[in-house]
Amino acid sequence: QVQLIESGGGLVQAGDSLRLSCAASSLTFSAEHMGWFRQAPGKKREFVASVSLKNFDTYYTTSLKDRFTISTDNAKNTVYLQMNSLRPEDTAIYYCAAGNVVSIASADYEYWGQGTQVTVST
Repeated sequence: QVQLIESGGGLVQAGDSLRLSCAASSLTFSAEHMGWFRQAPGKKREFVASVSLKNFDTYYTTSLKDRFTISTDNAKNTVYLQMNSLRPEDTAIYYCAAGNVVSIASADYEYWGQGTQVTVST
């Protein structure tokens, strides 16, 4: 069974940077697409970014593209989310997800991590 294990969250100040990591634990991991979503208190889960594990094409929510960067290390079955110039409105639980289609819809992802909290203070 595939497990996605996230790390790198924490409490930072506005303007700081964080890098989230998501490692797939199974040797049989064969998903073709991985992404990051986030959910703030009282809000719906929203798409942040995703990357193809085949051709490394990346996809972003337009409003985050200038500050967030998704990357992958296929040898390690790991995907990263570099977040710069963090703002209080970026405060949320960040979830890693994996699936086999290119999509911004959470329903299209088969595997999910447990989430990692990111809190940005003023």
